[in-house]
Amino acid sequence: MKDPILLRRDDLLSPDEAAYWKDLLYRAIKIGAELEVAPPKGMKRPDFEAAIRAALQPSGSLERLGANGVWDVQKEHCGIEIRIIGRHPNFNALQKQYQRIMDVLRSHGARPRPTCGLHFHLLTPGLAEPVPVIILANLWNLVRRYAPELKFLTSCGDKREALCRRRNHNSHLEMVKLSPGVLSMPELQTRLKASRIVPEHQNFLNLEHIRFTEEGGVLPFHLEFRFPDAHLSPTAIAAQTFLWLGLALKSVDLSQYGVIHVGHYQAWQRKVEILNMLSNNDGNLATSDTRNITDDIIEELRQGAYELLDFLAPTLEGLFVDNPSLDVLLALAETPISLMRCMGYDWERIEGFLADRASVDVLGLDDTDRRLMQRIELGEWCSFPSPEAWQWHAARELFLTPQNLEERLARLDALRGIRWDARQGTMVFKR
Repeated sequence: MKDPILLRRDDLLSPDEAAYWKDLLYRAIKIGAELEVAPPKGMKRPDFEAAIRAALQPSGSLERLGANGVWDVQKEHCGIEIRIIGRHPNFNALQKQYQRIMDVLRSHGARPRPTCGLHFHLLTPGLAEPVPVIILANLWNLVRRYAPELKFLTSCGDKREALCRRRNHNSHLEMVKLSPGVLSMPELQTRLKASRIVPEHQNFLNLEHIRFTEEGGVLPFHLEFRFPDAHLSPTAIAAQTFLWLGLALKSVDLSQYGVIHVGHYQAWQRKVEILNMLSNNDGNLATSDTRNITDDIIEELRQGAYELLDFLAPTLEGLFVDNPSLDVLLALAETPISLMRCMGYDWERIEGFLADRASVDVLGLDDTDRRLMQRIELGEWCSFPSPEAWQWHAARELFLTPQNLEERLARLDALRGIRWDARQGTMVFKR
């Protein structure tokens, strides 16, 4: 991170407290989405809504995922809104779920027009204790600090002069002004509620569902990221889901040291300037006027997005096994969906490009790998005096050369982690 500044606080988390909250939030957080799409040209909205509802089979309950993880399909100003139930992020499961949803939408001619948004809700259902407010303060300022880059990463317009939808329903105007270095988070939320500039629920990062206890903790802990544009890429949605989770968990780490600042004055003013050029109400129809976003500014946004992702990389890579979200996000930092659409990519080609970056099954395990996994999982080869003796036995049993066995163990180590257990005299999985 360039020029990090931390605001001093008296409510810092100890390392033990940070480890506790990081683990608890990782287990508790569920992330759902509201995806808005328009009907195809010439089709009446009620007919389109009925067709999508029949195809997606919404469960009507947040407690039942149903066939596609969809809670409801409702009328929206741009057409319809598909409410997708929050779930604990798993890249493969999310990618498959959203692939089913997108297949339905594409087969019915759905259009993510500039009037359509994609809102992500970060929820903690069942959380029985309030979250320390310093974590919320860090999350608020992380989003503020990287607001232009986050908007760039999630932009989906199809023209260089209209890279994203207009500011109206995802406004940053209040957010850039309100700092947890000056206001407490309850005071900040009160300012958002009272604003005459931005309706509370239309803020770039929406805090309307947050509540504060008498002691100052946060319960419920429920945030809405409103700035992403609607799109039809299941791989991008899966990766974006981990971006929100990564921001939340990184905010716990930061809370051991203070509250991250948005940056030095000139750098921050430049970010606000770019954000205003990227997100405004001056475009045609429902778009931002992005004609002032030059190639040089796009490069600035890329570098800022790389900085954010480098900052989040230890969290994204350290907690999630076999998860390609960082690779997909890096691809979007280089070339967001908006720039791909400007180059003439259709939705199938966009998804193909991002899915290639995901490479979820890169390990390519075969039957021999699975037999090796089974022997380790069940502890079938034990009581050996050394790792070398165990490997010699494993290679003989599986008819492998020592080098081939080492290659296979390296793949399994990347997947599950492997260590030698001297007490049992065998290799065991770490996770």
